[in-house]
Formats: sequence, C-alpha cells, structure tokens
Amino acid sequence: MVETQAEFAKRIQTLGRKPADMTKGYTTVVSHDGLLTAVPKRRVAAVSSGRLKFLVLVAIGFFGFKGFVLAALGPLSYKSRLEMLEQGTVFEQAGAKVLVIDPLTHALAEVVGPILR
Repeated sequence: MVETQAEFAKRIQTLGRKPADMTKGYTTVVSHDGLLTAVPKRRVAAVSSGRLKFLVLVAIGFFGFKGFVLAALGPLSYKSRLEMLEQGTVFEQAGAKVLVIDPLTHALAEVVGPILR
C-alpha cells in the first residue's frame, strides 16, 4: 500500500512538472507516429545577463574608485600608502596587490585629475 501511494505521488509530481515547465515556453514536435506534442523549451545553463551586468558594473566602479583616489592623492602619496599596506597583515598585503597602479587606473587618473583640480 505504501509503495502504491509513493508511486502515485511520484506520478502526480511528474504530471505537474511539464505544465510548469511549459509556462517558460514550448515548441511543438511531430513524434514518430505523426502525433503533435508540445515540449517545453530547453533552457541553457549560462551566466544570466543580470549577473554579467552586475559584474561589469562592479569592475567599472572598482577601477573608477582606484582612478579617483589616485587622482586625488597623487602618485607619490598613493605609492607610499601602498607601501604601508604591503607591510601590514595578509589581508592588507592582498589589498595592496589589488590596488596597485595599473594602466587603466593611470589613464582614469589622468582624465579625472584635471577635473578635480
């Protein structure tokens, strides 16, 4: 009796899955016997555009922040502060490696520098 109820619950779950999947879109397919059946569209497991946009915005914000700080402090002061970070804890050393002046940060600082002054 228990096996029968478990089997029935599994069948009900299977029957409910297809209509739920079809709300996301479906295509019609002709089976081997000529019967038209509706099949849910396959979803591709990829990075969603929302996540990608978020990551791009975070990267733009990070490099923009670095460029703004470099322009505000100046290269000498910025480098001295990075040297202080390199002498600190493991986390501060990691931060110093991430905040090092790269070509993009330098270019942004050159653009933002005259606006700040």
